[in-house]
Amino acid sequence: MRKFEQYRRIMIFSLSVMIWSIMVMLWNSVWMKYYAAAIMRPFGYKGNWLVVTVYGILLFLFTNIYGGYRVGYYKKWDIVFSGCLSLVITNGITWLQTCLMAGKIVGLKPIVLMTLIGFMFISIWGLLSTKAYYMLYPPREMLIIYGNKTSAESLIQKMIGHGEKYDICAAIDVNESMTEVKAKILEYESVIVCDVKSETRNKILKYCFDNEIRVYVTPKISDILVRGAEEIHLLDTPLLVFKNTGLSFEQKLIKRAIDIIISSLGLIVGSIFMIPTAIAIKFYDKGPVLYKQERLTENGRHFFVYKFRSMIVDAEKNSGARLAAKNDSRITPIGKFIRATRIDELPQLINIFKGDMSFVGPRPERPEIAKQYEKEMPEFSYRLRVKAGLTGYAQVLGKYNTVPYDKLKMDLMYISKYSLRLDIKLMLMTVKTVFSLESTEGVNKNQKTAMASRNNETIKNK
Repeated sequence: MRKFEQYRRIMIFSLSVMIWSIMVMLWNSVWMKYYAAAIMRPFGYKGNWLVVTVYGILLFLFTNIYGGYRVGYYKKWDIVFSGCLSLVITNGITWLQTCLMAGKIVGLKPIVLMTLIGFMFISIWGLLSTKAYYMLYPPREMLIIYGNKTSAESLIQKMIGHGEKYDICAAIDVNESMTEVKAKILEYESVIVCDVKSETRNKILKYCFDNEIRVYVTPKISDILVRGAEEIHLLDTPLLVFKNTGLSFEQKLIKRAIDIIISSLGLIVGSIFMIPTAIAIKFYDKGPVLYKQERLTENGRHFFVYKFRSMIVDAEKNSGARLAAKNDSRITPIGKFIRATRIDELPQLINIFKGDMSFVGPRPERPEIAKQYEKEMPEFSYRLRVKAGLTGYAQVLGKYNTVPYDKLKMDLMYISKYSLRLDIKLMLMTVKTVFSLESTEGVNKNQKTAMASRNNETIKNK
């Protein structure tokens, strides 16, 4: 595997260029045969190439955002799904663009047929590319060095789901002698350092660096804060500056303007789904359509978040505040559908328009649940440095039942690395998340919050 390591990027690049070229050539043939002549003043040679070039750029951007080119990183079916979703969005935008250029509604049949053919190519490409990748780069034999058994068990369970990429062969407690740890490291191609104190972790990192061994590290809160620091130089001395103020005035101003514009458009377009949903909820049990709940936003300010009611009336009358569990009996049949499709979240466009929330930011937490989290994680309040959001890293990359500590780290990654480009990327990635059933999975029945269960299996060396 080491022999081919230097060619990994070339292989992935070549595979990406292959499928991109096939899709662009498909569009070129459809454009020239069906759409070019439909324009009132047909383009010349250069104009046709411009249309194809714009298509290629759009396809690359969306496929890159959704990870459709990340062979060897995502699972094969995730690669296929990402590529197909990117193709649908690109073709949809291109069809609207063609209608505008033609000054009329052009036929949908050619581009729909092209999309279906594209699905076939993407599926074949995704499956074969992934297979070829893992033939050349089989899973790495890995050692996990842990300081906390519970955290390590949780991480191992997640990595087992990517067994074609990671092969955790052994585990060792960092409290063993450093001589034993170092000897064990040399037996493996890669090392995972999980929940280890900084001083010991630094020794392990330097040892692995000296021996050219790849290292994966679970970051601590302080690591994420360091990543967001600015670099300055005081003559010949490099310094890292932590401003610790959240977003700047200019960033807040631009972010608020975008929120107002998009939430206004969203309420208009979203009414197509919101009105039928409201009627269905009312018709089912005659109860209230909207459900409002107290949440926290920037600087700890309280506000009421709006959602379509997905549970029975007075769902928390006896149980008190708790997150939805898997197969929760309190969720109505209509509620299951609107939660799975995220339609229940649409009324939060009102919160965004009012200024209680932003499109992107940490999800607003309930005050009573936030207090529970802060008992174990005092840093949980750091999320309140920015306005609460409808989506973010934790929603795009995590699940409903992702533990709060991991959500906190993802939220801090967003706050420390904030940019307008990142906001746009996360909003686009949310489209993919909407179609992922795993992201709506509830917590276990014995959990009131998303804190991880302590009843994990013991780590066993293979």
